[in-house]
Amino acid sequence: MDFDAFVRSRTPALLRSAYLLTGDQHLAEDLVQSALARTHRAWRRLRDTGNAEAYTRRTMYHLQVNWWRRRRVPESLADAVPEPRPSAQASSADGVALRLTLQAALMRLTAKQRAVLVLRFFEDRTEVETAEMLGVTLGTVKSTCARALARLRTHLGEGAL
Repeated sequence: MDFDAFVRSRTPALLRSAYLLTGDQHLAEDLVQSALARTHRAWRRLRDTGNAEAYTRRTMYHLQVNWWRRRRVPESLADAVPEPRPSAQASSADGVALRLTLQAALMRLTAKQRAVLVLRFFEDRTEVETAEMLGVTLGTVKSTCARALARLRTHLGEGAL
């Protein structure tokens, strides 16, 4: 597979992961673009081993950790989740409301907490893999995950998780 085909086929999945890491569509696009630029530089080596996606994802996680360490930008959160638009189907409206509620709760987490949850539950990584990918200790992953889930439970209600 050539690099162009790799980018076309894997960018949507990479963007989903990046969005979950960053919580912002524009930052997610920047993160994927930066990771793909590094992947392109290593493409000859990666093409032969078939590990291009794993390399790109790991690069995304490392870039995100570096961005956390460099800048601490305070987030401003809305007091309430905006009401979803009424739709013809109640089930789709319920799904939208659930997504908005979950997104608002995720945005109340720190970037590090979101990254740990994305790796552990969206990417289905083990605690050890998550620690290696983020460059932190296993204990940090465990405590960060526990705190993040506790915060989500607080914002979503105990029965949600």
